[in-house]
Amino acid sequence: MSSFSYDGKMNMWNESLRLKLSEHHQRVHLAHLPTPLEAMPRLTEFLGGPPLYIKRDDCTGLAGGGNKARQLEFYLGAALAEGADTIITTGAVQSNHVRSTSAACARLGMLCHVQLEDRVAGLGDDYAHSGNILLDRLLGAVIHRFPVGEDEAGADAAMANLAHELSGQGRRPYIIPLSIDHVPLGAIGYVVAAKEIVAQAAEQNLTIGAVVTPSGSASTHAGLVTGLRAAGATMPVIGICVRRDAEAQRQRLMRRIGEVCDLIGAPGVAGVGDIKVMDETLAPGYGQLNDATREAVRLGARLEGLILDPVYTGKALAGLIGLVRSGALSGVAPVVFLHTGGWPAVFAYREEIESL
Repeated sequence: MSSFSYDGKMNMWNESLRLKLSEHHQRVHLAHLPTPLEAMPRLTEFLGGPPLYIKRDDCTGLAGGGNKARQLEFYLGAALAEGADTIITTGAVQSNHVRSTSAACARLGMLCHVQLEDRVAGLGDDYAHSGNILLDRLLGAVIHRFPVGEDEAGADAAMANLAHELSGQGRRPYIIPLSIDHVPLGAIGYVVAAKEIVAQAAEQNLTIGAVVTPSGSASTHAGLVTGLRAAGATMPVIGICVRRDAEAQRQRLMRRIGEVCDLIGAPGVAGVGDIKVMDETLAPGYGQLNDATREAVRLGARLEGLILDPVYTGKALAGLIGLVRSGALSGVAPVVFLHTGGWPAVFAYREEIESL
């Protein structure tokens, strides 16, 4: 399976992309980059499949790390360029995005209003008060509630109303949306991450056969695919669905990839043929565990010392384990798993984790 070569052409792409991003997109540096690309020898031996590697975006820093730090560099860069002094965003009660936004605002001296959506029911006091939401409060975020978990348009409308109210109080708000109706500016962070992966693989003399990533809002997934294709890397990027089924996620990715191509000035560099998603480890739904995810969280911890959250990375590693066991990755060169962070949510699932 073809991959990429790191040569003068790649260096030219790096410089071209750098100039395009600096010319058109403001950025504030929040993450500890580059994050490590490491082998997972014990998990590889246990599963008996292709060599497994991990891109450690749990190590981006910023109040617990995670993939959102890369995305926020571009959202908050745009906000500061517009003169904003207040950030408004939305997410689930245990949202990694909300926690990271709260931390970024604290670092930059901005007021942060977060809207928490009730997406997961029946998980008790730990889910409602510990984990990410505890850190949101510690970081100084002003918390609002939105009672519906699957109404992106309604959540956006509620943020717009809040922005209007804050503007009337003399604030200068900037909304970071998560819905499909807004251009995913933060996805540029994963175009940059793709460049990191290509460079690190070259340094380690790896020919990557596939990349496996959690796929939720689709910004990380779309940015990664687009960045790799822009770099000339052709390995498949397999998204493990963590919020919606494979067909719904496929439709979302079609739109997101086109938008990211336009954002970086490379229309058509990636497209529908690059979309690969699977939802075998999604049930019973967002933020809810299944046996495969429980096993993945346990194996990651006890074989590689990795802390995986039950919402994103646990389900994504479960998907990767399923692919290895099914033989779908047999004959594939080293596989890279993207660890998007989220470990604070482990505390929100205390009873589930203790049962492991």
